[in-house]
Amino acid sequence: MLFAQSLQCACLVSKSLRKSHARYTATHPSYSSRCNSASRSLTMAEHDSLSEYLETAVDAAKRAGEIISNAFYQKKNVEHKGQVDLVTETDKACEDLIFNHLKERYPKHKFIGEETTAAYGTSELTDEPTWIVDPLDGTTNFVHGFPFVCISIGLTIGKVPMVGVVYNPIMKELFTGIHGKGAFLNGNPIKVSSQSELVKSLLATEIGTKRDKLTVDLTTGRVNSLLFKVRSLRMSGSCALNLCGIACGRIDLFYELGFGGPWDVAAGVLIVQEAGGFFYDPSGKDFDITSQRVAASNPHLKDAFLHVLRQFE
Repeated sequence: MLFAQSLQCACLVSKSLRKSHARYTATHPSYSSRCNSASRSLTMAEHDSLSEYLETAVDAAKRAGEIISNAFYQKKNVEHKGQVDLVTETDKACEDLIFNHLKERYPKHKFIGEETTAAYGTSELTDEPTWIVDPLDGTTNFVHGFPFVCISIGLTIGKVPMVGVVYNPIMKELFTGIHGKGAFLNGNPIKVSSQSELVKSLLATEIGTKRDKLTVDLTTGRVNSLLFKVRSLRMSGSCALNLCGIACGRIDLFYELGFGGPWDVAAGVLIVQEAGGFFYDPSGKDFDITSQRVAASNPHLKDAFLHVLRQFE
C-alpha cells in the first residue's frame, strides 16, 4: 500500500526540488557528469525497472525488519569488530535474508554488504548494477535497546545511487527514493528544511568507533567549535537515519568522517538528493561514495557549513 502510494505521490514532487538538484549538478560538474552518464547508459527497460527495484528492496527491508523487531527486546549475542564496533547474529541474519532475496530476482547484479565485507574483504564498486546493503545500521543502538536502528539498501548503476530504501522497523518509518522521482516517508513526499541561518540550525554528527588520542582530539575539537555556531547537536548513532533526517527536514546539517563504508550512505544520499538537499565531501570536493566522508544540508546552508568544516581539513 505504501509503495503504491509512493508511486502515486511521485507526480507531486515540487519544481523547487528539481531546481535544487539542477543547481547542485551545475556546481559539481564531476558528479553531474556521472549522473548524466549513468542516465544515458540505462536502457529503456532499466529505466522502467527502477520502480521494480524499489519495490523489491522495500520488500527485503520489511522482511529484515521483522527479524530486527523480534530480536530488539531480547538478549543479544554480541561480537566485537573493533574496540567499540559491534556486530550481532541479527546483523548477519538480516544481511543473508536481504542478499538471498535480491539475488533470487537479480542474479546478474553485484552485491556489497557490511558483514560480508567484514568477513571476506572489500568488494570493488564497478559500473554494474550493485546493491549496497547495511543490514542493521545502528548496531550499538540495537544492543542497548535505543530505537534508532535501520536497514539501508541502495542500488548504484554506473557508481551513481539510483534507488534508496532506509527502514526503521522499531519506529515504523520507511524512507524511499528513486533517482529523478522524489523522496518519501511512509509514502508521503518529503523535502529538506528551509533554514538559512547556521546559528538556528540543528546539527547531527557521530563520534565514530576509533578511540586513538589523535582521532578523539580532532573529533571533539571539531564538535566543540561547531557548538558555538549552531543551535544544538544530535548524535543518533545511525549515519543512514541522519541522512534521512536531513531529507525530511528534521535536521539541517550533518557530517560524519570515518564511518563504516558505502553501505552507510548509498541509500541515504539518494534520498537527500531527491528531497532537494545537497551532499558533498566535508572539504567541499565532490562526494565519493567509497571515501567514508560525507556532509549534507539544505541548499541554503551549504556554503556556510563548508566554511566551518574546512577549518578542520
